[in-house]
Amino acid sequence: MTEKITKQDFLEKVFNYEKNKDWHYEGDVPCIIDFWAEWCAPCRMVGPVLEELSEEYKGKLRIYKVNTEEEQELAGAFGIRSIPSLLFVPVDGKPQMATGALPKESFQQAINDIFNLPKPEVAN
Repeated sequence: MTEKITKQDFLEKVFNYEKNKDWHYEGDVPCIIDFWAEWCAPCRMVGPVLEELSEEYKGKLRIYKVNTEEEQELAGAFGIRSIPSLLFVPVDGKPQMATGALPKESFQQAINDIFNLPKPEVAN
């Protein structure tokens, strides 16, 4: 299940950029942050893919959603100019940004490459 977060949630769960200059991830498992808006058609295409991934990687990965219309300060802090923008945040190391509506396979490849989490076996 993806989780919608506010600036306050972000400061507590991801990175407190008001307190820290250097990147320090507050979470215990990697996360993907989806910067989106309701009016954005590509964002609406990515939403169901992220829901599927959040179930498949349950316990190993968190997926947060930031509505850029409601959280303009947070979007500004990360220089979000186009949406969807996706921030891949490893437990250790620097986050990486991707933009655009990625297909599920691209997300899985990025999750493997950035987080070293292999694609889960899905039971049929």
